[in-house]
Amino acid sequence: MLSYFKNLLGSYQTPGKDSIPQFKKNQVAACAVFLEAANSDDEFSKIEMNTLIGILNNTFELSIDEIEELIQLADEYRKKSVSLFEFTGTINESFTKDEKYELLKNLWRIILTDNVLDKFEDHFIRKVTGNLNMAHSDMIAAKMEVKKEIQ
Repeated sequence: MLSYFKNLLGSYQTPGKDSIPQFKKNQVAACAVFLEAANSDDEFSKIEMNTLIGILNNTFELSIDEIEELIQLADEYRKKSVSLFEFTGTINESFTKDEKYELLKNLWRIILTDNVLDKFEDHFIRKVTGNLNMAHSDMIAAKMEVKKEIQ
């Protein structure tokens, strides 16, 4: 299955490739941002991984095998990327404001899953919020919604 995703996304970072479905680019971009959030404090815990898997399942309705392969592929792209903008740019091109707001909520779910907000996680979410052209108030509102959800 990983070869399927790799063949499908062979040149992910090359804009204008009509043969690559946009929804697959969106999945990889969102997953890469989620992985970056989980790794922003240099501690990618099992609980963060479980939260990530749940988010991918709820968001994209993929099987567990497809989720594992998406995570592996997104992680490869994330490690090769020069900046977050490669992924947030894809998200900006395709996601509505409501979808980006939901992405922010999912980032907060990953970040707050261990009940600790590290300074690197805080910096990361602020950076992503800016890259997504979302207001600071949207970031705070998303955080408050997730905190309420967790309690």
